[in-house]
Amino acid sequence: MNSKSEVTILPTINSPNDLRRLSKKELIVLSQELRNYIIDIVSEKGGHFGASLGVVELTIAIHYVFNTPTDQLVWDVGHQAYGHKILTGRRDLFPTNRIFKGISGFPKRSESVYDTFGVGHASTSISAALGMSLASKLKDQDKQHIAVIGDGALTGGLAFEGLNHAGTEDTNLLIILNDNCMSIDPAVGALKEYLTDIATSKTYNKAKDKIWKILGEISKFGPDTQKIVQKVEGAIKSTILSESNYFESLNFRYFGPIDGHDIKHLTHVLSDLKTMSGPKILHCLTEKGKGYEPAELGDTTKWHAPGIFDKRTGKTVTGVKSGKTKYQTVFGKTIIDLANKNKNIVAITPAMISGSSLNEMLKLMPERVFDVGIAEQHAVTFSAGLSTQGMLPFCNIYSTFMQRAYDQVIHDVALQNLDVVFCLDRGGLVGADGSTHHGVFDISYLRCIPNMIVTAPMDEHELRNLMYTAQLPNKGPFTIRYPRGEGSIGKNWKNEYQEIPIGESRQITEGKDIAILSIGKPGNFVKEAQEEFIKNGLSVAHYDMRFVKPLDAEALHLIFQKYNLIITVEDGCLMGGFGSAVLEFMIDNGYNSVVKRLGIEDNFIDHGTQEELYKFCNFDSLSIQKAVYKMISVKSKVG
Repeated sequence: MNSKSEVTILPTINSPNDLRRLSKKELIVLSQELRNYIIDIVSEKGGHFGASLGVVELTIAIHYVFNTPTDQLVWDVGHQAYGHKILTGRRDLFPTNRIFKGISGFPKRSESVYDTFGVGHASTSISAALGMSLASKLKDQDKQHIAVIGDGALTGGLAFEGLNHAGTEDTNLLIILNDNCMSIDPAVGALKEYLTDIATSKTYNKAKDKIWKILGEISKFGPDTQKIVQKVEGAIKSTILSESNYFESLNFRYFGPIDGHDIKHLTHVLSDLKTMSGPKILHCLTEKGKGYEPAELGDTTKWHAPGIFDKRTGKTVTGVKSGKTKYQTVFGKTIIDLANKNKNIVAITPAMISGSSLNEMLKLMPERVFDVGIAEQHAVTFSAGLSTQGMLPFCNIYSTFMQRAYDQVIHDVALQNLDVVFCLDRGGLVGADGSTHHGVFDISYLRCIPNMIVTAPMDEHELRNLMYTAQLPNKGPFTIRYPRGEGSIGKNWKNEYQEIPIGESRQITEGKDIAILSIGKPGNFVKEAQEEFIKNGLSVAHYDMRFVKPLDAEALHLIFQKYNLIITVEDGCLMGGFGSAVLEFMIDNGYNSVVKRLGIEDNFIDHGTQEELYKFCNFDSLSIQKAVYKMISVKSKVG
C-alpha cells in the first residue's frame, strides 16, 4: 500500500445525505477509500480493526438505502462501527478515536444522533431495536429499525430473548446478521455450525435465488399478493430449505445468505426489504479484515485489535520491551501448572479464550477447557453444575462482563456455597475501551454476597498464590480480580506456591505518621510513592490487604489503634468498595480515625490510557503523595 491512500469521494461525505447523492459506481470507489482510511488511522493510532473492515460495504449500503438517523440503526458491540462513525460527521475526529478526551471507540448516544444506542457489551442490538420499533409503532411514526449483529454476538442469551419476542411483533424491524464465523476468537457452538451449513449449502443457495426471483415478480402485482407470497415462500422454505427453519419458526422472514461485500447487490436487497413489513432477517456473509491482505491471510484473532502496525507489511510496531509479564499470561501458565497437579480443575470462558490466555491450556487439555460463547450467565451456572459433581471450575470472565451474570453468581453459586473460582480479568480501569469495559464495580457488587471470598493480588506472585489457595479443598465461591496489562515483578514471576490464610493481609512497610491500606494493583503506586515519602522524612506504613472479604480484622484493629490518619486506595468505585468496607469496620468497632478514600468517584469514566485514567481518578502515585501531604498538613494545623 502507498504511504497515504488517494481519496476523491470520502472528503466530500460529511453525513449520509452526501452519501445518498452518489451513484452505485461511486459507492464502490467510496468503499475502497473508506477501507483505506480506516487502515491509515488504525495502523498509526491502534484500535479495533478487522471487524470494521469487514462491514465497509454493509455500512455504506445501510446509510445509502435507509434514511438515518430518522431510521434507527443499532450496532451490536461496536467493534464494527468505525466506518459508521466516519460517514456520520466524525471523519476528521476519527484520529482521536479511543484517545483520552477524543471520540469513543464504540457508538455513544451523547456523541452523535446517528449513534442511536450506546453499546460495548455484545448481544444487545435486537432487544434495543425492537424497543425502538415498538415505540415508533405506538407513536404512529413511519420509521425503519435496523439491528446489525455478528454471529458471535448472536450466541448471547439476550439475543435469543430478543429474537423470541421480536417474532411476535408486527414492526418494521430488520436484523442484519453479519456472519464472519468470528467474535474475537472463532465462533463456537451449534448455532455456528447451523449458520455454516446454510452458507455452504449449494442446493439451498441455488433454490433460494430462484425463489427470490419468482416471488419478487409476483409481489409486484400489488399489496393483496403479499400474504400469498409469504405463504408460498414459507411453504417452499419449510419443504426444501430446511436450513432456514430456525429463524422461520420464530416468525421471521429469512433472506440470504448474500455476499456482504457486493455493495450493488446489498443496496438492491436492502431496498426490497425496506418495503416489507414485519420482522425480517438478512444473512450477510462477510470477512473480517476484508481488503487488507495481512488481515485476510493472518491470525484473525490478532487482527481484531492489532495495536499499532506497519500498514505496508502488517508487522506490529513494538516499543522497548519492559521485561515485565502480563497478568493474563501469568494466569494462563499458572492454571496449566495447577491443572497438571489437580485433575479436577477445569476452565470456562465466555468467548475470551485468547484474551484470558486460556488458549495454551486449550491446546494441551482440550477436554478440560470450555468456551461457551458470549454467554456469561450460562458460563456461571455451567460452572456451578460442574462443581456439584466434584470438579473445580476456574470461571474466567472479564470483570465488566461478570455484571451480566450477577443473579447466577448469587443464586446458583453463592447460595449453594459451591466451589467455583471466579477469575475476574481486567479488574479496574482498562484503558482505551472506556466506560463500557472498565471493571470498576466488581468489588462493590461481590463483597455483599454471603459465602463469597473476594481477593485482589498486588503483583504476579500474589496472583499465583491466590490461585493456588483457591484450588485447595472446600473454599466455596472464591473471586480473584486482577488488572489488564503488565505486572510489577518482571521476569522472575514464577514463584513457589504459598497458601495464603483466608482474610490475611501483609504489611509491606512500617511507619508511624500515617497508614495506607491498598487492595490490588494500586499497592504498586503506594510503593512508588514511598520513595518520595522517605526523601521528605515521612514515615508511612503500607498494608496490602489482599482480601476485601473477609477483611483482616486482626490487622485492622491494630491499625485503627495505632493510626489516626488512614488512606485507602483501590482501582474500583468508592461507593460500596474496599474503602467503604474499611469505614464500616471502623464504625462497627467504635474507632474514629480520619480516613481518606482514593478510588473512582460516582461517575462513569471515559477512555484513555490506564496511566492517564489513574491520574484523572486521583489514585496514581502522585495523587497518593498529595493525599498524604494534605492529611498530615491538616493534622498539624489542627494540632
